[in-house]
Amino acid sequence: MQQQKGMWLAVGGGALMLAMASAPAQAEVSSLSEAVSEGKVGLDFRYRYEYVDQDGIERSADASTLRSRINFGTAAWQGVSAFIEVDDVTVIGSERYNNATGLPSADTRYPVVADPDGTEVNQAWLSYGGLADTSLTFGRQRIIYDNARFIGNVGWRQNEQTYDGFSLSNSSLSDTTLNYAYVYNVNRIFGEDSPNADLDTRAHFVNLAYDGFATSRLVGYGYFLDLQDAPAASNKTLGLRLTGAPTVAADLGLSYVLEYARQSDYADGGNIGADYWLGELGIKLGGWQLTGGYELLGADDSAFSTPLATGHAFNGWADKFLATPAEGLEDRYLRLDGSLAGFKLSARYHDFSADRGSAEYGSEIDLQAARSVGDVTLLAKYASYRADDFATDTDKLWLMAQVAF
Repeated sequence: MQQQKGMWLAVGGGALMLAMASAPAQAEVSSLSEAVSEGKVGLDFRYRYEYVDQDGIERSADASTLRSRINFGTAAWQGVSAFIEVDDVTVIGSERYNNATGLPSADTRYPVVADPDGTEVNQAWLSYGGLADTSLTFGRQRIIYDNARFIGNVGWRQNEQTYDGFSLSNSSLSDTTLNYAYVYNVNRIFGEDSPNADLDTRAHFVNLAYDGFATSRLVGYGYFLDLQDAPAASNKTLGLRLTGAPTVAADLGLSYVLEYARQSDYADGGNIGADYWLGELGIKLGGWQLTGGYELLGADDSAFSTPLATGHAFNGWADKFLATPAEGLEDRYLRLDGSLAGFKLSARYHDFSADRGSAEYGSEIDLQAARSVGDVTLLAKYASYRADDFATDTDKLWLMAQVAF
């Protein structure tokens, strides 16, 4: 399997990596043929059933899909390693859902489940690690920064979002990590045949993290999106993020997140301007953590947008707010996470309202249980959105099994 640098974070039943793709962590070999022969093959299978019942759409969606993934990473030779990964998404049984491709196969009699079938290259890159404290990656790759709120891989969906371009990670300064990427194309989740398959862009990502504090991490970032397919929406986002998890006593800990960003026009962008705020405070007692939070995607000159985010992990698993409403979004939420009888459990409550005006959008309850049985990870997940002034009542249920070799 491909090894990557970074820290894993469970979000919405999936896993997010708090870094960018790097070369397989294997010892140097003496020849190109040995780099291939000493390479590693990885296999991953993820079956998922997704049910959606949405008011205003007569039929309910039943999506039964299998994602099969195979990858190969070489050993490093003269600092260079290579990696390729191919994904196939197959519909098991009848396709009773709107696959969101915009093609005739997108049956609009059903609610959306954005898991179209198809086969494509998910990643294909060369990496160079011959410079001290530096890794360079060229090609199609997975890029995730921080909690994936702005730059992510949409890893919950069966067809992952990846990026074509160049990335760099450097840790030569003490307690400091600089991540930079230049991206010219985003491979979106809708499949290669969809008119929305690719997002042509000229984007620069800068993410600078400092870990020199005893219990905190400070990140400064700038994301500059020159969107060739939608030039008026081109924007830049500049922000700061502070996170920490101090221990109070043996079985008692706290956690906090404070974040602010400002979005404005960039390149040929139009009249763009909005603020982002996030505040979270959590208390951990034994194996359980209770977290309360407030997130604002403001609406000043425009609504704050996050077109490259892993949106499913935020603002409710029913996915009603993947695009920010024109009047902005306030999300007040509570989250409870813990373990019981071998199950990892999570419960969330969201209250949604507008930033501008007095609209009360609605509320949502999300529940999840996951457990590993041998090499297989099993997951059950449920979301229930109740609309007031935005969208319609929606219930979703997922059953999933995943195994990797």
